[in-house]
Amino acid sequence: MEQTQTSHNGTTAGPGAQRRVLVVEDDQTILDAIATRLRAEGFLVQTASDGPSAVDTAEAWQPDLLILDIMLPGFDGLEVCRRVQAQRPVPVLMLTARDDETDMLVGLGVGADDYMTKPFSMRELAARVHVLLRRVERAALAAATPRSGILRLGELEIDHAQRRVRVRSEDVHLTPTEFDLLVCLANTPRAVLSREQLLAEVWDWADASGTRTVDSHIKALRRKIGAERIRTVHGVGYALETPTP
Repeated sequence: MEQTQTSHNGTTAGPGAQRRVLVVEDDQTILDAIATRLRAEGFLVQTASDGPSAVDTAEAWQPDLLILDIMLPGFDGLEVCRRVQAQRPVPVLMLTARDDETDMLVGLGVGADDYMTKPFSMRELAARVHVLLRRVERAALAAATPRSGILRLGELEIDHAQRRVRVRSEDVHLTPTEFDLLVCLANTPRAVLSREQLLAEVWDWADASGTRTVDSHIKALRRKIGAERIRTVHGVGYALETPTP
């Protein structure tokens, strides 16, 4: 494990402070390339090349974001994600060598916020890191100035203040990205939002190449709140279904 720039304490960096990113990848060439690009972007970076080292470093260093390969020695990235998320919530960008939707859905299911399939451009990776961190800042701001009340759409309840979701009065655990995606759909129930609109609203990017990310997150969200609650309009996008008055 390479340790480079260290943080001054274990707290989350505030807006404007240098953000800490832990990069976990067993391919040294890819690891070095990611670390170099992120340092050039102004991030503090530490690296790990296997599962146990990744979990230990995350616990000791408390990064603001984790870039995590799925295939790792020791134990895989999915197990790393489970263990790190059990310590404390942290945004995770998952890397996978296979363009396999099952891998993507499993990764999202254990707490990853986004994923990229190799090979990828360092420019896009850096952009996604910035977007994930901006989303964390927005969530923190929303928590500090919460919207009042609970949005109820039939048996679905969305509590903006606590960022909690319930279905039939049972709590449903959503990742920050899934929560933001659900809120975006719920703001205009039954209205169809295109993939590009969802990318712009939830992910802050307008790159059409990211529409598969939307599709994967929708599938993960459906598994948690019920497939019947999100309608697909083929060739267009998605809509949140609500009970007929």
